[in-house]
Amino acid sequence: MASMYGSFAYDLVRSDFTKLISLFGGLFILTYQLTKMYGWNFKLLLGLGIFFRIIFLFATPNLSQDFYRFIWDGQVLMQGYSPYLVSPETYLQNPSLAGFVIPQAEVLYQGMGMPSIANFTNYPPMNQLCFALATYFGGKSIIGSVIGLRIIIILADMGILYFGKKILEKLNLPIQNIFWYFLNPFIIIELTGNLHFEGVMLFFFVVSIFFLQKKKWLLSAVFLGLSVSTKLIPLIFLPIFFQWFWKKEYSFPEGIANLTKYYLVALGTVIITFLPFISSEFMTNYLATNALWFQNFEFNASIYYIIREIGFQIVGWNIIETVGKILPLIVIAFIIGITFFRKNTSLIQLVSAMLFSISFYFLLSTTIHPWYVATPLLLCIFTKYRFPVVWSATVMLSYIAYNGIMVEENFWLITLEYGIVAGYAIWEIFFKKEPKSFSSQKPILGS
Repeated sequence: MASMYGSFAYDLVRSDFTKLISLFGGLFILTYQLTKMYGWNFKLLLGLGIFFRIIFLFATPNLSQDFYRFIWDGQVLMQGYSPYLVSPETYLQNPSLAGFVIPQAEVLYQGMGMPSIANFTNYPPMNQLCFALATYFGGKSIIGSVIGLRIIIILADMGILYFGKKILEKLNLPIQNIFWYFLNPFIIIELTGNLHFEGVMLFFFVVSIFFLQKKKWLLSAVFLGLSVSTKLIPLIFLPIFFQWFWKKEYSFPEGIANLTKYYLVALGTVIITFLPFISSEFMTNYLATNALWFQNFEFNASIYYIIREIGFQIVGWNIIETVGKILPLIVIAFIIGITFFRKNTSLIQLVSAMLFSISFYFLLSTTIHPWYVATPLLLCIFTKYRFPVVWSATVMLSYIAYNGIMVEENFWLITLEYGIVAGYAIWEIFFKKEPKSFSSQKPILGS
């Protein structure tokens, strides 16, 4: 496995899909066998998870060029300027007007590519802080900054392991569940290898759940706010806390009052992190950039592609701008339904509701990059559902889009990806009996 991770890190180009999927598939199978044999040995699996991550330490990410933008934003922030106000394209057109100098600007510019160079950054403040810290320790060196980013992500994953284990113990669930996340080659490759910050967001989120479980809701709200300030996605979970505060912890109206305080503290934490950057220009740039993801970009979608094809047949053109405005409303309606018409008073029920909400949101999204699946993957280890584990394997099929010079998706493989996941999810939710892994303390990964 170490040699396969080494090959993935230092001897793979994204366009070689055959090698990519072969290495990943082999690693996924071997990880299952490893955990089946040694699921009882927590320290061994912990050590291997860290070791496999360290293999990537000096590697340049090969599946995503986003890290070039991370370093760019970090360099801007380190010099005391807001990364939300100047796009890379604007800077390169006239560097003297910017008031700051980006080391190796041309290399970063060419590396990040379109559409990043033409748009303002959409990464929230906690993300920007990580970028700045990495570039501070990396100096003017790109690989030094890459190492800095990677160390932050590895530390976040270790934090997820620690607090995730604590939550599993409190829930009387097998602690080996955490290795669905920590040893998963999908997580090691996409987060540690390719420097996506879902892991940092999920670290803050799992700490928030840990304190919620401990009934320290003020700390829980603060860490939830930090999670949102890393990636905005946890915002969709806010309504789901309704029953936890009203029906579980407090009676009406005390429950509503405390729920309101929870929201205010969480959102207040988010606002505080944004305060150093707030301006009318920031608001315009930030909202416009985030809107692009819903109304302009398409990748590895599922239900949206079906809707898009129907639109082509009816009106003759791509209806993404219209659909991109409607689908979020459907997601909101679904989450409201989950909030009020499903019992969410235990922690397992609460996290299950979050799992269903994020999964439904992704099914209707126009863009699903592989690393997005890290969120439902982590949530599922605290529930009886495992369809996100299947998704963490099949989502790598989406990389066939980079098999040639142009980005061109293979809709047969997308159908296979989502067909397998949907089929497994339907069987698991509606037909599967209570799994052994949910009622036994045997090694979950080997069951």
